[in-house]
Formats: sequence, C-alpha cells, structure tokens
Amino acid sequence: MGNCNACIRPEEVSKTDPQTKPRKPRDERRPNPYSGSPAPIRVLKDFFPKTRISDKYILGRELGRGEFGVTYLCTDREAQEALACKSISKKKLRTDVDIEDVRREVAIMSSLPDHPNIVKLRATYEDNEAVHLVMELCEGGELFDRIVARGHYSERAAAGVARTVAEVVRTCHANGVMHRDLKPENFLFANKKEHSALKAIDFGLSVFFKPGERFSEIVGSPYYMAPEVLKRNYGPEVDIWSAGVILYILLCGVPPFWAETEQGVALAILRGVTDFKREPWPQVSEKAKSLVRQMLEPDPKKRLTAQQVLDHPWIQNAKKASNVPLGDIVRTRLKQFSIMNRLKKKALRVIAEHLKLEEIEVIREMFALMDSDGDGKITYDELKAGLKKVGSQLAEAEMKLLMDVADVDGNGVLDYGEFVAVIIHLQRMENDEHFRRAFMFFDKDGSGYIELDELREALAAESGACDTDVLNEIMREVDSDKDGQISYEEFVAMMKAGTDWRKASRQYSRERFKSLSVNLMKDGSLQLQDVLSGQTVIV
Repeated sequence: MGNCNACIRPEEVSKTDPQTKPRKPRDERRPNPYSGSPAPIRVLKDFFPKTRISDKYILGRELGRGEFGVTYLCTDREAQEALACKSISKKKLRTDVDIEDVRREVAIMSSLPDHPNIVKLRATYEDNEAVHLVMELCEGGELFDRIVARGHYSERAAAGVARTVAEVVRTCHANGVMHRDLKPENFLFANKKEHSALKAIDFGLSVFFKPGERFSEIVGSPYYMAPEVLKRNYGPEVDIWSAGVILYILLCGVPPFWAETEQGVALAILRGVTDFKREPWPQVSEKAKSLVRQMLEPDPKKRLTAQQVLDHPWIQNAKKASNVPLGDIVRTRLKQFSIMNRLKKKALRVIAEHLKLEEIEVIREMFALMDSDGDGKITYDELKAGLKKVGSQLAEAEMKLLMDVADVDGNGVLDYGEFVAVIIHLQRMENDEHFRRAFMFFDKDGSGYIELDELREALAAESGACDTDVLNEIMREVDSDKDGQISYEEFVAMMKAGTDWRKASRQYSRERFKSLSVNLMKDGSLQLQDVLSGQTVIV
C-alpha cells in the first residue's frame, strides 16, 4: 500500500519492547506527521506547471464517473476534434500506491503503439487539483450493451469480438504490458456505426513485465480472474484466461465461474469445472468450444498464447462460422447481466460521490488518536484499542487478520496509507450509511421501497430505456419476499452478493482480495470452505 506521499518519514523507532519503552512527556514528543493538511502532491514526472489543459481544450459535459475521477467530453480548441478527458482528483489519491497507479497507467498508455483496438492517450496535464488524461473518445457504448441492442448474436459475431480481444492482448504482451483487468466493461465501441472499432479503454491495473517475471498482487475482477492470480504466482497468461471468460459469456450469456460470495467464486475458479451442457452450448460448434477450453486451461503453461488464439481455426475461419442467432436465451442473459451490473454500478457511484473529504479528515484524526505514542505508526495493540474505542464490533481474530492483510510491507505496524485502507474497508462492510444513501437515490418517493417504475427511471436516466421483461427479472431476483418491491434489506443483500461490481476503487479491490488470499493460503496450502457441503476443500 505504500506510505502517504506527503508525509515525512519518521526516524527509525527504538527496537526495545514497546511495553517497557519510556514514554516521552507529551510536549516533547515528535508531532504526528499526518495531523496537518498535506501539501499538494506531484503525480506526473513530466510536469509543466505553466501548461494548462484549458489552453488547448474545452472541457464539456460529464461522460462518466468513478471513485478516482470524472470523464468529460473534451474538445480541441484548434482542430474542434471531440475527445475524452479523465480528470483524476488529487484528493482521492490517498496513498503512494494510488499515485503510482496513475503514473504507471500514463507510462503504459504512452508506451503502447498506435493500434485500432486500443484507446490512444493524446496528452496529459496536471494542476494542483487533478491529473488530466486526454484520450480518444469512445461513444459507441459498452460491448454487452451493443450486443443486447442488436438483438441478434451468433458465433460469427462472437469470433469477431474474440479476435479483437486477442489482438489487444498480443499487442500488450509484445510490448511488455500485462493488462490484468480484461472484462467486457473495459471494451467500448468508438462510435454508434454498425462496424465501429472496438477498443480497450482502461489500463489502470496494467503493469510492465519482463519474460519469466512472476507477480503476486491480487487485482482484477473476480469473474475474470485466473486461478494462478488467487495463488499469487502469475504472469501474462492471466490475460488469455480473462479473454476466455469473455468468450464463454459471449457464447452463452453467463460467466463460467459464478457464486454469491467471493470465496464461492474463488472455489469455482480453482476447481476449473466448465459447463458446456447448458443451453445454448449443444448448438455451439466444437471448434468454438475447443478454443474456450484451451483459453480456460487451468495450467498457464498449457494455455494458448494470444498468437495461438489468433491462429485457431475457429478465429481464422470466422467468416464461415455460423451466423444463426444463438437464441433469445443468450440475449436475455446478457441483458440481465448488463443491467444488473448497471444497477450495482450506479449504486456504487452514488456511494463514491458521497465519500467526502471530511470523511478522510475523520480518518486522519482517528489515526492521530490511535497513534498514542505519536510515532506515525500504529501497532496491533493500538489498532485493537482504537477500534474498540470507536465502537467496532470486530472479533479479535478478524482484527488480527485485518492487520495482517493491511500491513503490506510486513513490518508489524500500519503507516497512514495502510490505515486509510483498513478504515474505508471497515466502513464499507460495517457502516450502512453509504448503502442507505444509495438506496434513497433509487427510492424517489421515500416509501422505504424501490418500485419497478423507480428502478426503470433510475436506469433509463443512466443509459436509455430498459426492457420491461429484464427489469421484471431483476426485480424477481432481488425481491426475496416476492412482494413486488425491493426493501432496504433486499437492496443491501443484492449489493453484498456477487462480486464483479465491487471494484469501486482499486485500493478497495486490492484489500478485499488480499484478505481472501490470506484466507486461502492458510498453512501454506489453498484451503477453501465449500458452502454447499460445509467441507474444507484443499486445492
């Protein structure tokens, strides 16, 4: 997680037992380096303070919003070309890891060659408030939404998308870049035209790699995560696995590895049993199934490379692949998958928009309160005492696990950056204020329930009219007591079930999956609790 970028590193603390260490009088103690307001951070290495984004571009309407930043329509003043500008707020870059993520994203996008299926970074700017990334504009919508709108999906169409994804992976790998977060949401069409180019857009979790280099950080989106990521020992082969998951979904409408909990998804991935019996798989060609199997090969050494995917007979002969629609079942499933994701993403966006600076200030004060000896570090005992003081109900074993997971550098104490991630993690899990705020956004009439019309209105405002049958299907899925409306309890259950939408922030995703991995890696083996049988499974 790294240290807070704005802080002064304290001198090395005494190695004597903290219990017997003589306490300094309060007025002689070193001031807590985190108690004041941090100075503006510098993010980009190529920083030209006199060059402002407004000199060359006009920022227009908002196109999208995430936890770290807002994407705006952006027009080149001279050429009048429409572009997109992702403005990343410096207030949201809470740790060195966040800052490094932005630097790396810029470095990776700058290093990749021009490619028709990779969004191009045009320029970068930085001021005291934000970092601005000016990129090609992709206004043709997400991959799934286009499929759903078209109302016709076939093997030929799936082969075309699979070729594009494999082209992106081949280009990344040839340039020493591992994407690490391939999923349909990260592919947008350039425009609304029928044969518009499909482009990979998000390199926020990508890393540079050298041949043979291994990685252990758990990042990405659970449905698309390769088994070796969970085992914390992986290389670029993970991108082919994710591309295989995308292809599986394109052909049948549901993910190959699915469960209601993160642990359940992990167990399904590690077991690696792929279902080719459900509809419409009996109608899918053997060549298509063979490619999916080879991309979802559990052993990364035996998995196809991007070039081998492109050379596969099904891709090579895509024009001869069946153009017969795979049936309404795939379209309906994709539509549900897409709209359910939109519902959860919208709710998370409402939560993210309300994570105010004041909340971070409260966390800063809490750090100062818990850091009883003022050395800029929090020990396990200080964390335990502090969490109890602020009313946390966590059991001691859970606190210990939290400490182990958050202490990324393994020095037995938490610095400010590590502590921020712990508190945000706890607030999301224990404090329902954020969920309540999101629920109120949907419950426009304040009745205490989300009715079908309110659901339709909220999602239509997000991205156009929603199919009534699909909305009914979502209502049926979420409305557990079958009274035709969604209560607050049902809404929270929906938000906590499933996982793909959970990545509200990169930091939060990292913490959740490091935590999961710690659970998996107990005693040096991969142990999982099978919720169906109650048995502990060693993988």
